[in-house]
Amino acid sequence: WALGPGWVAAAYTLRSRAWPCSLGSYVRPLGIGEGMERAGRCTALLLGGALLTLAQYEKYSWRSFPEADLVPLDSAYSYSLQQFTAGNWRESIGYLELSLRLYRLLRESQAHCRSECPLPAAAPQQPASNFSELRAFAQILPRAMCLRRCKHSLPVFKLPYPDKETLEQLDDRIPYRYLESAYFQLHKLEKSIAAAHTFLQRNPKDAAMQKKMNYYKTIPDIETYLVDVEAREHEALFLKAVKAYNSGDFRSSVTEMEHAVPEYYRAHQDCLGGCEDSCDVTDFKDFYPSIAAHYVEALKCKVKCEQNLTPNVGGFFVEKFVATMYHYLQFAYYKLNDIKNAVSCVATYMLFDPHDEIMQQNLVYYRFYREKWGLGEEDFEPRADAQLYHNVTRLQIQWLEFADSFLQSDDEMEVSEEPVADGQEVTSDAEFEGMGDYEESIVADWWQVPKQKGDIDDASD
Repeated sequence: WALGPGWVAAAYTLRSRAWPCSLGSYVRPLGIGEGMERAGRCTALLLGGALLTLAQYEKYSWRSFPEADLVPLDSAYSYSLQQFTAGNWRESIGYLELSLRLYRLLRESQAHCRSECPLPAAAPQQPASNFSELRAFAQILPRAMCLRRCKHSLPVFKLPYPDKETLEQLDDRIPYRYLESAYFQLHKLEKSIAAAHTFLQRNPKDAAMQKKMNYYKTIPDIETYLVDVEAREHEALFLKAVKAYNSGDFRSSVTEMEHAVPEYYRAHQDCLGGCEDSCDVTDFKDFYPSIAAHYVEALKCKVKCEQNLTPNVGGFFVEKFVATMYHYLQFAYYKLNDIKNAVSCVATYMLFDPHDEIMQQNLVYYRFYREKWGLGEEDFEPRADAQLYHNVTRLQIQWLEFADSFLQSDDEMEVSEEPVADGQEVTSDAEFEGMGDYEESIVADWWQVPKQKGDIDDASD
């Protein structure tokens, strides 16, 4: 399944399987009218949060969290499951919702401290490398002290840190599976449906919940209750942009998508930072093996961030999501005759799929008319934030593959004696010093190619 634009322009051919809102069969590419209707239905499914909000976030604020609710997350979640097993539905719901609030409080408090304590700028490199280790710790220690002060000032960090298993269950939205059943037992159908939908947004292949949702879909006006309570801002903005695109409102589509892009990068940064907040120490090792083991654990978490932030539309995750946003932008800018921005979005898209022949032809088309549109070589450069995101995420994957291949699982984590093959590039992270972190993965299965020199309707001048 692919999430494609809703209509075809004269100068482009779109290979699209359309945008499904259900789990039904393939449908043909959408025309303008069909695209508007389907976009409206799909957007109602993902943007219905204003119509219904589950109780756990109605009065939530991480800055003014009730002191009486500050209990260990492990204890609250464990107690909620005990009450669920005993059939005490109201008690179970209360503590499941409390667990979700505590989890959000922990995440947002962590993000606050990370924003308050960024890594200091790298010191200028000295000719002698005798003190390289000290210079590295000169970067780390000030931030460690800042984080310590920040966390001492926030009440959530005075509680025992949750177990890894508990955090994984909350991250996978497992509490919503229990909430769906408990609400159903209490005949609170609207909240049961919202809980089921929220769970399926992260777990679309769960057969048991799909069966329940098929039952719920027989209820009239179910769209009112199909709310993803945990939806992030970039997901809502992306859906608004797609809706505007399919209705032919390219100006609004560009506005919404240009907000979605930085929101995604911010959410990705928060996700990366969350991977640095805990580490399971199961044994004692020498200094450097301990550092390597901790870093690899964090790296495994970080490479999953883009997958965890990918929107689910109609039961299917958007493929190559970051690239998809730039694909929409490049075509919307083209329709607005803003060629400079269109070209930069094409170049940015090519970062994530450099071998796509259709987009390569688009780039050739823009280069052919570069003088007509006053384009310089700098206009064909990818956007800086996307370049950084692409480079760092690629480097993270490379380092994780290296760790999986050459770091052994014995107590000392000895490095394999296997030599590096001739001509094999040695990865360096020098280009990323002082630049921060980012990450990526997911686009549509449809493409656009100019069949002639420009779009007769839009670019004839």
